[in-house]
Amino acid sequence: MAGTKATVLVVDDQPGVRFFLEEALSEDGYSVVAAASGEEALEHITAQRFDAAVIDLIMREVDGIEVLAALKRRAPDTAAIVLTAHGSLETAVEALRQGAHDYLLKPCAPSQLRETLRAALTKSRRDERRLAVIAELERLLTKSLQELRISGDALPDVSRLPLPEVERESERFLQRGDLTVDFARHLVTLNGPELRLSPTEFGVLAHLAKEAPRVVSPEEVACKVQGHDEPWEAADTVRYHIYRIRHKIQERTGRSDIIHTVRGVGYTMGDVDR
Repeated sequence: MAGTKATVLVVDDQPGVRFFLEEALSEDGYSVVAAASGEEALEHITAQRFDAAVIDLIMREVDGIEVLAALKRRAPDTAAIVLTAHGSLETAVEALRQGAHDYLLKPCAPSQLRETLRAALTKSRRDERRLAVIAELERLLTKSLQELRISGDALPDVSRLPLPEVERESERFLQRGDLTVDFARHLVTLNGPELRLSPTEFGVLAHLAKEAPRVVSPEEVACKVQGHDEPWEAADTVRYHIYRIRHKIQERTGRSDIIHTVRGVGYTMGDVDR
């Protein structure tokens, strides 16, 4: 159950998905307001404030990006989570850049929805507290400077004061043509579909994508991804993981041209665009 009765706006034009979201969040103790369209969501945003919003990206007329933009203009402290189908991950990334806390791929499990919403609300409240602390520090600093000016003492050097930590979204994602790597979610999509990879397979593919077009040896992969102290002994294991990744890519997308073998040297990621 949620610690406090936060109010959550749910926006989705698919009745089944909307019902699932309402039920899951209501059972967790949230106060849920549902909107069947982007237009209806805009009316709710104008009429009241929300602690969080779960917004579908692909909707007719007014889409999720427009709803998110309106929400951020009216209530920038509202924690927004966007929902996306496999084919719209690029739009989800854009939503994150515009202020969404996170995204979920449809269909999402109830446990994943709960965890993401809890994290979004916690981050939102932490940011509110951080802003309050910054405001108080600015007030105290202004007061101190005024007192120093009155007394005639030298002003302190504030150029070395630490800046607030900023979450760098650009480091979360890696784009190589049609392939997108999300390091936060350990998620890889290729021209839409998600690749269901094990943690090691994700690490191998992410390392190849990060280093492309450089050829990477099996020993390097074993050392950097798997942490082997004697990586040459793990070369065969790396080959097996490469085989599994290739198989999953071909099974999911029909493509066999993503990872190339440079005989006697290692592996490299080819042209991912199609």
